[in-house]
Amino acid sequence: MIVVYHQNNKIVEVDFEGKNIPFSSKNIASNLFQLAEKYPQELIVWCLLDVKTNMNKEKFQEIFHHKKIAASYNLSTNPFLPETIGYIDESPMLNVKEKVSYPTWRLSGDIGGIYSEVLNALKNQVKKDSNFDYFLHSMAKLASLIGLLCYSEPLLVKDSSKKIETKKNNNFLIFRFVKHHYRARWTLLLFLDLLVYEKKFAIFPFIFSLGFKTRFLNENSLDNIKVRSTKRIIDKKTIDVIIPTIGRKTYLYDVLKDLSKQSHLPENVIIVEQNPDVNAVSELDFVTNENWPFTIKHTFTHQTGACNARNLALAEVASEWVFLNDDDNRFESDLIEKTFENIKNYGCSAVLTFYPISGQKLIERKVCQASIFGSGNSFFKATALETVKFNKSLEFGYGEDTEFGLQLRNAGFDVIYFPDLVINHLRAPMGGFRTKPILAWEDEIIQPKPSPTIMFFKLNNLTSQQLMGYKTVLFIKFYKVQQIKNPVKYFFNFQKQWKASIFWAEKLN
Repeated sequence: MIVVYHQNNKIVEVDFEGKNIPFSSKNIASNLFQLAEKYPQELIVWCLLDVKTNMNKEKFQEIFHHKKIAASYNLSTNPFLPETIGYIDESPMLNVKEKVSYPTWRLSGDIGGIYSEVLNALKNQVKKDSNFDYFLHSMAKLASLIGLLCYSEPLLVKDSSKKIETKKNNNFLIFRFVKHHYRARWTLLLFLDLLVYEKKFAIFPFIFSLGFKTRFLNENSLDNIKVRSTKRIIDKKTIDVIIPTIGRKTYLYDVLKDLSKQSHLPENVIIVEQNPDVNAVSELDFVTNENWPFTIKHTFTHQTGACNARNLALAEVASEWVFLNDDDNRFESDLIEKTFENIKNYGCSAVLTFYPISGQKLIERKVCQASIFGSGNSFFKATALETVKFNKSLEFGYGEDTEFGLQLRNAGFDVIYFPDLVINHLRAPMGGFRTKPILAWEDEIIQPKPSPTIMFFKLNNLTSQQLMGYKTVLFIKFYKVQQIKNPVKYFFNFQKQWKASIFWAEKLN
């Protein structure tokens, strides 16, 4: 392990196994690449001189358990990028939870590390910015799209409460970063959001940003780096499958058949069958009429709702791992076996698969940290159930699966997407006894926009800047599809709908 100590964007010392080694007069980023070239198998750590005594070296092997990990921890009182980045980026990667290992490309120069192999793979593509934090943010933002897993990691330091006083960065920096790493239109939206919500007329930073070009990386740059985690994440290798169902007897039977053919069989398949007819009985005769190579735990309830059904099922989990499945999925016989292989290689605790509908092609081909979550195509370690469950406030609405994924991340369970794991989603027609729920706001003259369940999710999980950025984009997109074409009249009507959405979202609590 090589440790680069720096202060005021300059290197002051480089330590390699207790010995000082020479470094050049170039900036920190350039030195990192030089060190990586000279020591191609090492972990390279950077550390602010003021953080030296707070470094927690004993945890480094646990943190950097495979070669495609970059981790850092921000001890500064202010993040390098101001929170205004939220106006144009709604990703959960921005809203970092400091007390757990959390997925984010917002790498900090305070303390962190990356393997030489990654730096060597990127050396001819990444701009070696003189500002070290800018370099780290830029490299991580680009490399996270092609397979680098980036984290905020509190275990890097002994005491995460020891903060460092820092200055706030200005609008010139944020506009430059947006132009470098997002589509050009986002700089205009950032300008508009600052003007509307903060009354800041950032015309000069906006014009300044137009002179910069968007940065890219070769999408195959990291493909030759093999991932073999040293972290022991699997113990018993047992798994339970969760399936909520309503009126899809034939499709559910096919799912059970696919599960029965698995090369690695589940221990339990937990089915929660719903039927709102109080006089109805279960239609799933095959649960008891056929022999299955696993235990089926079957619950029949007259209460409908996917959130309630999944929570009932999760309460029955007895295995080490959980597979959130759906009643209209199809998959190959090696799905669970391949999932465990990927979990072992990456040392990850939550997995998302490719989930195509008919005719959908694979677009995202790289293993990466998922910003989304699926309640019908995901796996996670059952220890997460100590702190997470489906939010029943979102019942019959939208976003309950995304919100569950955020709960996992907030508890320290990063969700990794594997494109080679495939679950086909048939999107079967609804069962004949499904009923459309009556929503409390259905008869209101002013219909809420967005849906109160969506607003509930966003109010509880986004930063204020992300929420306002979403409002701006929704305002622009919704204008094209609604009937009011007078822009002034549309503006005032949209404001009323937005307020109505907040009103009902708060009632969902």
